[in-house]
Order: sequence, then structure tokens, then C-alpha cells
Amino acid sequence: MDLSGPIHDFLLVFLGLVLILGSLGVILFPNPISSAFSLGLVFVCISFFYILSNSHFVAAAQLLIYVGAINVLIIFAVMFMNDSEYYKDFHLWTVGDGITSMVCTSIFVSLISTILDTSWYGIIWATKSNQILEQDLISNSQQIGIHLSTDFFLPFELISIILLVALIGAIAVARQ
Repeated sequence: MDLSGPIHDFLLVFLGLVLILGSLGVILFPNPISSAFSLGLVFVCISFFYILSNSHFVAAAQLLIYVGAINVLIIFAVMFMNDSEYYKDFHLWTVGDGITSMVCTSIFVSLISTILDTSWYGIIWATKSNQILEQDLISNSQQIGIHLSTDFFLPFELISIILLVALIGAIAVARQ
């Protein structure tokens, strides 16, 4: 999407704030249905990020697969569960929550320090060299593969981490 600089920056900041608030809603809402709907909001914001970066196919795939299939599946699974189990022994803060928050905070700090210490100039140069190769490719699927492994590698990996966390959460809920 070709937008002017200030509008593009405003949309990036606005979507980033909505994404952060939605992800906080996923982990802070005590009601699992509200968390599932908040996860749907996060997936929609990610697809808007793809649209802003002119990757319309990946945005459509994000909406169809993650919002249309996975999030609806999570909502149906949560609706079929007995929600009285969540509220009878509800404590505000436990020792496990403190340990989990310390581990998550340390991972967050290490990721931020890695991002700040990374030389992004070499990565941009590597993706520009792949654009020369992209002109020689015939099929669109090869172009999508190159974009997923170069330009959109970080969002692709973040989505896989979100799915891994959702899978671990589903296993933890199923074991109870």
C-alpha cells in the first residue's frame, strides 16, 4: 500500500498499540472467551501489518488461516469447556506466576538487547541481493518463498511462536 510517510507512520504506531493491547488482553483477561477474541484482534492486526508492507497474499492467508480457522477453533474449544473450573480457585498471584513473569521478562530483555545490537545494514543488503534473483523467477510461489525467508522472516517466526504458545496452552488446559 503506497501511503504518504506520516499516514504510514501513524498507521504503524496505531496498529502497534492495538497489537500490544490485544496481546496484553490475551494474557490478562480472566475469561478465556475474552482472551480468545483478543487473540483474534492480534491476528487481524498482524494481517494489517502485512497489508501495509504490500504483502497482500500473506495478509489474506493470515486472515483465512489464523483468524478464520485457528481462532474460531480456539473459541469453539473454549466454549465447550466447563468455565466453572476457572473461577472456583481463582488467585490473583501465585509463585508460579512470579517465576513465569521473571522468565518472560528476561527473555524480553534479551530479545530487545539482541535487536539493538544487531547490525541491520547487512541484513538489508542481503535482501536487496535477493531482489536481483527474484526477477529471474517464473512462478509466484517461488517469489512468496523468497519473501517469507527474507523480508517477512521475523513476522513469520513470531506467528509460529504464537501458535506454539497456543498449542502449549491447549495441552495444559486439556490435561486439567
